[in-house]
Amino acid sequence: MNGVILDFASVLPHQLEVAGLYELPINWTVFDSTSPEQITERITEADLILVNKVVLNAAQLQTAQQLKYIGVMATGTNNIDTHFCAQHNIQVHNAVGYGTETVCQHALALLLTLANRITLNHKAAYQGTWHNSDQFCVLQHHPIELCGKTLVIVGYGELGKRFASLANALGMKVIVAARPGEKSLNRPDFDEVLPEADVVSLHCLLSEQTQAMMNKTRFQKMKSSAILINTARGGLIDEAALLWALDRDQIGGAGLDVLCEEPPQRDNVLLQNQRHNLLITPHCAWGSIEARQRLFNQTLENIKTALFRS
Repeated sequence: MNGVILDFASVLPHQLEVAGLYELPINWTVFDSTSPEQITERITEADLILVNKVVLNAAQLQTAQQLKYIGVMATGTNNIDTHFCAQHNIQVHNAVGYGTETVCQHALALLLTLANRITLNHKAAYQGTWHNSDQFCVLQHHPIELCGKTLVIVGYGELGKRFASLANALGMKVIVAARPGEKSLNRPDFDEVLPEADVVSLHCLLSEQTQAMMNKTRFQKMKSSAILINTARGGLIDEAALLWALDRDQIGGAGLDVLCEEPPQRDNVLLQNQRHNLLITPHCAWGSIEARQRLFNQTLENIKTALFRS
């Protein structure tokens, strides 16, 4: 059985225990990364493919005549043509829950950094503002107390639930809203509760209904002090609309670990100038060693269950 790993470097395997992969009766070919132009040649003889973010479309997959299994080393499978796979009896398995603690820790870090104005106050300490003050403290950029504030969460799977528990520990009021396009008897409509939100945190999947859900119209409904957190998918936000909202103080700030295009182009509108009310990290929220080891372990177990256990 021939196995191909198309972008193994994305999980930094040298930091992990991966010996179990090579104990399987599979002849592995491993690539650190794979460009779209290289995909067809690399998967033609594959019975099994492991992939993180490489996109596999129908045209490419149909060249892999003996393909039986695709293991996605991530939760989202939107980079795989799952419709084609279902039609051709190709199993697709993803990994779930491996990064819950790490991602929610990062989302909380983004929120606390913005609420406490950490970046601005760090500069105040190092650039002489504190030294030149006639008071023992500098409160030009005072913290925002989150206790009693309202958090609106969109997406209430493992990540949404864990982030809600962290917010509850801070004394926040948590509202779980229905995703755009979703009708729910138990959850309020997102647009109804958006004006109440002091914080909005996105934990939902990217779909036709949620694509660019944070648009100019919705930013106009938000409090001028509200903070937006996104550790889910970049496509949930209209980036040009977010820039418009930030530059006009339509919202208080945004903390993002994801962008619409990854890696981003040099001319990405959000990366042109550093803004005090915008934090961006390079899709690293999921990537603790502990989370990546859980991801690998789950990926390995998925292969064993699907291909080697009756």
